[in-house]
Amino acid sequence: MNIDTHSAPRPRAFNLAAQGLGVLVGFDGSTRSLLALHYGALEAQRSRRVLTVITAVSGPIPVYTTLGALPEKSGTQAAIDAAGIVLNDARRYLQAYPGKVTYRTEQGEAAAVLAELSTVAELAILGARGRGGFLGRILGSVASTLPAHAHCPTIVVPRHYAINVAEGAARFAPQADSRPVIVGLDGSAQSRVAALHAARAAQVRGVALHLLMTLPSLEGWWDWYPDLDPLDQDIISRRQSQLERPLQAEAAWLHRHFPSLAVTASVKPGDPVAQLSKSAQEAQLTVVGTRGRGTFSGNLLGSVSRGVLLRAAGPVMVVPDLQDDRLRDQPGPIR
Repeated sequence: MNIDTHSAPRPRAFNLAAQGLGVLVGFDGSTRSLLALHYGALEAQRSRRVLTVITAVSGPIPVYTTLGALPEKSGTQAAIDAAGIVLNDARRYLQAYPGKVTYRTEQGEAAAVLAELSTVAELAILGARGRGGFLGRILGSVASTLPAHAHCPTIVVPRHYAINVAEGAARFAPQADSRPVIVGLDGSAQSRVAALHAARAAQVRGVALHLLMTLPSLEGWWDWYPDLDPLDQDIISRRQSQLERPLQAEAAWLHRHFPSLAVTASVKPGDPVAQLSKSAQEAQLTVVGTRGRGTFSGNLLGSVSRGVLLRAAGPVMVVPDLQDDRLRDQPGPIR
């Protein structure tokens, strides 16, 4: 997967009605991919879309020096058979699931496979770590790579996620949860696209959307401006007040596109990763864009989105830079 990191990619096309794979789940049979599978089943139920379960088959092509060394079954076929066993685990788990499910085995590296399929998916879902083709350190190689390259929003489900232990179809019925959906906003077009997807997620859950904007700390500025007191709370308070008005304009813009949605907003001083990760404890879903501006900027995945993925206790949705006609009436720049 070759990506030019020196130039910002153009917004990717995204048409919800044309995303035929619906909710896409990467499954490798690990405990954490099972959590992702359960979460994906709930998402598919909410949006009434198909649930697509994918397992990837990858690995080097073996070379045999003699005819006698040839195995009865090729390495590729053995891997495909093993993938079939993994998908049967998913089938058994979803036996009572009332919605439509499709199961697919794809050849290739897991991140590349899922990134390709995300072009026709509404949402991609992964566990924080997996095994085999989905194995990685801390966050997981696929869970850290896919959000940066996916063509649709990606949700990473943490290991702390608790699944419903009910029996039968009741296991897959979305549970009542009044906690809001929270989105990090910085006034960039990309963060507004993230906010639009966060608003839809909040609407289908029947909860409020909370917009969170962070105010960077003044620490370090006094080296250049010695007369500026970094602990001057009056300066911080004034800047908070200045930002609250344009943030309310952001909330009003979202409310125009989602009239039935309750939208709240706040400006909090501090590090954006720390603030979003802390807020995630009170949210059922935290949403960030892949990149933004200022404190939300970074290469590919972005420092803030990566940091929130690593630190947030709950599920995190990462929204790529997508084309969206609703940006035509977006508010003016935040200054």
